[in-house]
Amino acid sequence: MPDRYAVIGNPVAHSKSPLIHAEFARETGQDMTYEAIFAALPDFEAEVLRFREAGGRGLNVTLPFKHRAYALAGKRTPRAEQALAANTLVFDGDSVTGDNTDGVGLVRDLTANLRCALRGRRILLMGAGGASYGACGPLLEQGPARLVIANRTVAKAVALCERYASHENAAALSASSYDALKGSQFDVVVNATSAGLAGAMPALPPRLFAGGALAYDMLYGTATPFMSFAAAEGARVADGLGMLVEQAAESFHLWRGVRPDTAPVIAILRR
Repeated sequence: MPDRYAVIGNPVAHSKSPLIHAEFARETGQDMTYEAIFAALPDFEAEVLRFREAGGRGLNVTLPFKHRAYALAGKRTPRAEQALAANTLVFDGDSVTGDNTDGVGLVRDLTANLRCALRGRRILLMGAGGASYGACGPLLEQGPARLVIANRTVAKAVALCERYASHENAAALSASSYDALKGSQFDVVVNATSAGLAGAMPALPPRLFAGGALAYDMLYGTATPFMSFAAAEGARVADGLGMLVEQAAESFHLWRGVRPDTAPVIAILRR
């Protein structure tokens, strides 16, 4: 009988994860199934345990349940501990391990797919919510010259910086308001806010992008106001589709011990 995996969320019908993991399984010859599970808001924990008890081997967790998945996990990887959230659950008997593959998915898309080196670069990370908590550690691991967290509420950006105060590269980390960015330039600007879903963007100053800069929006599927702004400022622009596939590949590797080739799947989704 094939091993069972799934993505759980609310909503979840839009998820591309079943297609992605079906392609990974076909490519690597893995005997597994992957489905989408809708969980009513009060029922998340019960649905997770029901899936595990029915023989499920692992779950991807999407909004709004990543923090609850972290709380549910009896074991947590350092990546999940840093992010205070889990987007991947691994079941081994009665054991539930929570991991967070979002940040490594972002870094892999930037460095491998987009050929954007991060070491020694000036990086701006927009937003101080859950997506930024997941991204901050893997970005710091790359050894940037600067990693500035900008947020409308500066106290939230400060709190995120404090979360990583003991990191060996913490000296590169600082918090900022959007207004205070005036006069600064960055080589990589990552939009981890959800403003684009509402057709909006944080108020960024002009001339924010250094020559040859990359502007990256974690959202995918449409050109966001941030992407349009960055393109008009002369930056190279990318959306978060590659991050989606790369974080899925990291989950797949955790579950199956095999790392799939992501390029064919990204190409399928682009079409």
